[in-house]
Amino acid sequence: MVESSVLTALGSGPFTIALLVAVIGGYLLGSVPFGLVLTKPFGYDLRSIGSGNIGATNVLRTGRKDLALATLLLDSGKGAIAAALAWWGSVAHTGQPDQMLVLAAGCAAVLGHNFPVWLKFKGGKGVATTLGVLLMTAWPVGVGACLTWLVVAATFRYSSLAALVALSLAPVYGLILIGPIHAAAYLALAILAILRHHENIRRLMRGEESRIGKKKKS
Repeated sequence: MVESSVLTALGSGPFTIALLVAVIGGYLLGSVPFGLVLTKPFGYDLRSIGSGNIGATNVLRTGRKDLALATLLLDSGKGAIAAALAWWGSVAHTGQPDQMLVLAAGCAAVLGHNFPVWLKFKGGKGVATTLGVLLMTAWPVGVGACLTWLVVAATFRYSSLAALVALSLAPVYGLILIGPIHAAAYLALAILAILRHHENIRRLMRGEESRIGKKKKS
């Protein structure tokens, strides 16, 4: 089985090098701040709008739904592409996908989005990028997380709550549908998302969180 072969390879030199390449490459790809790149030509500075976040939810607060959708697709896409490149590289080298490398590259992309070196490590919260990683590394888990987000968002109209519920259930979906290594990676991403949403959690508890579709006051 691929997962057991990955564990036995952890101590090998070539695997360590491949792991470093996957992590560094994933981080750099994930660190591209598409929200800022897309909105700046139109005169917006996301860091001075709403929550100051560089993700799609804050882009939506500018009133530009087209830019918000583009940001969502690109942010999720960079997570998926990072994992896909690791998948392709491991297949090209060994003839089969190395799930440890794929998951490492995807998780590194989320870290890059959350802590981009270009923005003094002040980035987004990684929800869209994490969903992209889930869809690429285990599409049934990704679909389950996306559907969970949609149901919670449609019911309560809180993007942050939908993200927290969806990403918190992803490890459960992963354990049931795929296996323990995937579940462990998804658990790490869920914990990171919870930590990044600590202010949203406080606002939710106070009933002060902004609802989807409403601009947040500066």
